[in-house]
Amino acid sequence: MHTFLGLDFGGTKLLIGEVDSTGKILSHKRYTTGYVNQHSAIEIIKASLGDFLRTVGTGDRMPLAVGIGLIGRVDTRQGRWLQIDLDRSNPSDLAHEIYNTFGMPCYLANDVKSATIAEQCWGHGRNSDNFVYINIGTGIAAGTVSDGRLIAGSHFNAGEVGHTQVGVSAGVRCGCGRTDCVEAIASGIGFDYCARLLAPKYPDTALEIDTLVGRVDVRKVYALAQQGDRLCNVLVENAARGIANLIMNLVRMSDPDTVVLGGGIVSDPWMFAKIQSMLHAHTMRFVTNGVVITELNPAYAGLLGAAAVAMTQNAKILAEA
Repeated sequence: MHTFLGLDFGGTKLLIGEVDSTGKILSHKRYTTGYVNQHSAIEIIKASLGDFLRTVGTGDRMPLAVGIGLIGRVDTRQGRWLQIDLDRSNPSDLAHEIYNTFGMPCYLANDVKSATIAEQCWGHGRNSDNFVYINIGTGIAAGTVSDGRLIAGSHFNAGEVGHTQVGVSAGVRCGCGRTDCVEAIASGIGFDYCARLLAPKYPDTALEIDTLVGRVDVRKVYALAQQGDRLCNVLVENAARGIANLIMNLVRMSDPDTVVLGGGIVSDPWMFAKIQSMLHAHTMRFVTNGVVITELNPAYAGLLGAAAVAMTQNAKILAEA
């Protein structure tokens, strides 16, 4: 049985696991990361992988390769992690460092592009060579597959669709410098931004904000919206319309036959139905396989994505040898 190690490095956690070629997760372990720079992140990755191999292990199996899904810009071909964001940019040859430390081939990719590759291997992408995967969770980003190939972009920055305007005016400023980007309205962060911005207009809201430690719980927003809370209704309507408009924009741009949605924001059936109701039939007429929720478990999509990167890149290297 061939297996691969996947490392899903996110904003607050690192999830490491062993995955077989069918996408079955054989074991996994979670590590806390926090807000760190690239240098610290690399040390955490190496220390955690060492701990995983010691404490969890892989039995008598030797995984064929390691895959790492990372936030930010990643040069998969060269195995370089270029940056987390503008404030945390310190390019490193992470794939080579992992190989030199652990003796296993290592391959890198952006986290959402990794999830898109997992969708190709084990999800709805098995039935499509032209699909868009949109992850709507803490942030918003997409992976576009055209004629079977994942689009990376000239600077490995393709898919940052969260920083587009989608015709919803909430008056919220995005971290990228623009106003009313869809990520600032419809992501987990966006719900929090908008709730705090709009709350003074709705003093009767039952949504707790002033005493809140951390971000607004989107599940609570959904529940209160269904109970008639006016603030929460506005938050949900804005987010659903923003996501629907984003989907239609991407459909017009890349002509997919399938749109796959992933992430906690859209996994709620009530919200998913609301988004679908805002999609225009004429615009969506060529999306013959429809708009669907990923079949991959959202809690492990990043881990599966990292393992899929290891599996596909390892197979590509062997084929070229």
